[in-house]
Amino acid sequence: MADPRARELSVLDQIVARKRTELLVDRSLVKESDLERRRVPARRGFRKALASRRPAVIAEIKKASPSAGLIADEFDAAEIARAYERSGAAALSVLTDRQFFQGSMDDLFAARTATSLPVLRKDFTLERYHVLQASAGGADCVLLIVAVLEDGELRELLSAAEELGMDALVEVHDGDELERALAAGAGLVGVNNRNLKTMEVSLQTSLDLAGRFPEGVLRISESGIRSADDLERLLEAGYQGFLIGESLMRQPHQGRALAALLGAGP
Repeated sequence: MADPRARELSVLDQIVARKRTELLVDRSLVKESDLERRRVPARRGFRKALASRRPAVIAEIKKASPSAGLIADEFDAAEIARAYERSGAAALSVLTDRQFFQGSMDDLFAARTATSLPVLRKDFTLERYHVLQASAGGADCVLLIVAVLEDGELRELLSAAEELGMDALVEVHDGDELERALAAGAGLVGVNNRNLKTMEVSLQTSLDLAGRFPEGVLRISESGIRSADDLERLLEAGYQGFLIGESLMRQPHQGRALAALLGAGP
């Protein structure tokens, strides 16, 4: 019988609990020291790629999600990556969570190998082991979600990414989390318009936080961006980068959808 307490846990709580269980398994299969010894390809400069474009789209490769279920029935990470690159993406985001997003590190490797674009490992990074996994798998950037990390953990993971030559996209959902991210030294900050506890999406989240960024921090708006009008509103608010996933992945030709969005936009 299912534990009734499970119903009280948010999706984010469930994902984090599962991720900690996966960590135990992963560590039993591959030691941290083995990951540290693996040779990695030269980094492609994730933040640098975003800073050189306006608008800079981080096009996401995602098969499924907890809120939407299966998104892309026919899924070839390498082909989608090539289509995104041809259509003007500045960088790629690849979901590698197995349980909730049906992703894998194989998807990340395939996407990066198929293109010259820098790649974000989109996952729930909780410990240094996860950063080492991303590094060994060829990622150029890792995602750090403030909502699941203590301040000390956030600083440690930012430092670990820097030591390995990777960028870190620090994700926030509200003003308090933004202040914590900035205090930790984050220079690349993403505002997720999706509430990871309720799964509701609103671009107003990004608009409300737009004026609270200091100079020198590269601002990314994530989730819920579906049209050229959305891009224009967020550009005017000061955002330079845009992580776009589900609205592209639901299209039969993801590259064409991105090209249309950028071609019609400002």
